[in-house]
Amino acid sequence: MLDKRKFYINGQWVAPSRKNDLEVIDPSTEEPVAVISLGDQVDTDAAVAAAKAAFPAWSRTSPSERLAYVEKILEIYQRRAKDMASAITHEMGAPEDMSLADQVGAGAYHIQNFITAFKDFQFIRPLGDHAPTSMVAWEPVGVVGLITPWNWPMNQVTLKVIPALLAGDTCVLKPSEIAPLSSMVFAEMVDEAGLPKGVFNLVNGDGAGVGTQLSTHPDVAMISFTGSTRAGIAISKAAADSLKKVVLELGGKGANIVFADADEKAVVRGARHCFYNSGQSCNAPTRMLVERSVYDRAVETAAKVAAETPVATAHQSGRHIGPVVSKQQWEKIQDLIQKGIDEGARLVAGGPGLPEGVNRGYFVRPTVFADVSNDMIVAQQEIFGPVLSIIPFDDEEEAIAIANDTPYGLTNYIQSQDGSKRNRVARQVQSGMVEMNGESRGAGSAFGGVKMSGRAREGGVMGLEEFMDSKQISGWDV
Repeated sequence: MLDKRKFYINGQWVAPSRKNDLEVIDPSTEEPVAVISLGDQVDTDAAVAAAKAAFPAWSRTSPSERLAYVEKILEIYQRRAKDMASAITHEMGAPEDMSLADQVGAGAYHIQNFITAFKDFQFIRPLGDHAPTSMVAWEPVGVVGLITPWNWPMNQVTLKVIPALLAGDTCVLKPSEIAPLSSMVFAEMVDEAGLPKGVFNLVNGDGAGVGTQLSTHPDVAMISFTGSTRAGIAISKAAADSLKKVVLELGGKGANIVFADADEKAVVRGARHCFYNSGQSCNAPTRMLVERSVYDRAVETAAKVAAETPVATAHQSGRHIGPVVSKQQWEKIQDLIQKGIDEGARLVAGGPGLPEGVNRGYFVRPTVFADVSNDMIVAQQEIFGPVLSIIPFDDEEEAIAIANDTPYGLTNYIQSQDGSKRNRVARQVQSGMVEMNGESRGAGSAFGGVKMSGRAREGGVMGLEEFMDSKQISGWDV
């Protein structure tokens, strides 16, 4: 079992101030693979103090110097991709191939996109042709606290650490205590890149401990958090007294609107996307809204996809889904599946319990409910497992109403061959992102939502600006 009790503070690995061990559990085997320490107030204070001390010099470095450090981090990240993939597989259960290609790949993708956006970023720019001596200056916020989740570890770490560094901020990262190993590998990469001491710090801990300590710390100027809506509300309240900047990327309950004229692969594509990463994605299309004339066929197709989706240990190659992250998460999903049955939704695939032939590990059967009404718990609550709810609709107006009838607003999906209809519906659904006909958003597109999904905008130019404050200056000498 790996001993990972140390924290990365002020450019070195240091022992925690007091013993507070936590085992990291491999969700495929239910066995411990590492032990970490949960930080105390003393550890958090030390990390924040290091970041505060490093901020004046780091904030004055040239953009080209900061860019060179990030390019070095990318080079190391790519070289150590297999180490990172192994950590992710062991800590949160992403299958080996998916972990390397997608989990690790997401981090490399974001780092490269930030590098591309940063090269053209103007830190001082005119307000407009009408006011040539009025300028907008973009400046670093200060010390930023970064709190990241377990479901896409490097996706979220790179979406926060990299723009913070490029902006000129110094940072303290608190990764999920459930899946901290990948972030510790990332800290090793930052250390190898040779950043000045105190610019990047890592303290492991839970939300009630280090998470709250960062959120309330008077020397932390900003909190960037990705996780549950419940935790995001708690962080906002904790941060209110110090009036720090708070950026939240929270949960989702995305609607996937399948019109009768959708292409033949639309339902297959949507079901696979729902089950991807064992359903542990905030932007998963977990509500499939299907036009009634093609509803029965869609239900049959989705059930077939679920039945044909293999579930197996993360420690093997192949196109399968692995376990969910923890026993607590597994039990929550099982409870929600049972609630769907109890509420009268028609179970057409999967259901409660472990998959056939499995007796250990936190594996969930890919599950499909049909004849769901949008007021059911399975339609309203984020399940965060491979569970799809299918809801019929009669016309465009009803589809939009159902899609918007949720507290969340992260990503919605539209499937239709009618371009004007797609465009019209895309403007009416309430979400920060809309993906249509299976086309991914372009490189540098910001990720984030509205309503109870938070209002972060992570990635690309908007993601850089999230980690800066704008200053308005008049009378500039041009």
